Amino acid sequence: MYTHFTLRLMAASFLALSMALLPAAAEEGEWIQLFDGESLSGWTPKLVGHEAGEDPLETFRVEDGFLTVSYENYEGFDGNFGHLFYKDSFSHYRLRVEYRFIGEQVQGGPGWAFRNNGLMLHGQTPESMRVDQDFPVSIEVQLLGGDGRRERSTGNLCTPGTHVEIDGELITRHCTNSTSATFHGDQWVTIEVEVRGNEVIRHIIDGEVVLEYQRPQLDPDDADAMMLSEDGELMLHEGTISIQAESHPTQFRKIEVLVLDE
Repeated sequence: MYTHFTLRLMAASFLALSMALLPAAAEEGEWIQLFDGESLSGWTPKLVGHEAGEDPLETFRVEDGFLTVSYENYEGFDGNFGHLFYKDSFSHYRLRVEYRFIGEQVQGGPGWAFRNNGLMLHGQTPESMRVDQDFPVSIEVQLLGGDGRRERSTGNLCTPGTHVEIDGELITRHCTNSTSATFHGDQWVTIEVEVRGNEVIRHIIDGEVVLEYQRPQLDPDDADAMMLSEDGELMLHEGTISIQAESHPTQFRKIEVLVLDE
């Protein structure tokens, strides 16, 4: 005769076994690979001083199967900020990226850009950027590497042409640090970002939320941002995904998206 405790234990065991047998697709859905490991198919570069699609010094390239931000053909940086845009826009999704910083910063790169890259979300299209525009209007998930000595969090937030809210407060400062650990050297780091339209964005490292904010929106005092506004609407619900070229060589071996239900 089974006791109530035994029945509960059997039920829990059966549930755990059933969950273990579920296919990954049933748990997570299908991840879309934005980078195929072989080419820049689906991606468009936009560098300061150039029209969308132009990258004469091959800043963005594929090397050994990695999407690489390279300065091999540069004599110096000279403010040549760049971004590489994926062709589609997204609204509700989970982004997973594996990245690492490599080599030395190109001569002339600003001090703050040492081991610095970013994932630009809810962004404008490359074609809508001015030729001399440094950064797309977007929400930046800032990627930083350590210098081997000091603490330097990654997965921070920066807001070119945008604002966000945290716990109901409008945040107008340009950057907000996360609570992540520091990653020194050339190690691979995996970061995930949960984006739910205009509701909430979460930065996740090693399964922990290191930063969370709400209501991404255009900065009404930014001229580039207001060029994108329709009928004065400020709230951002979707946009492009791009990666940066800010003067430090960087590699990406995985960039993938899981579309979420709205």
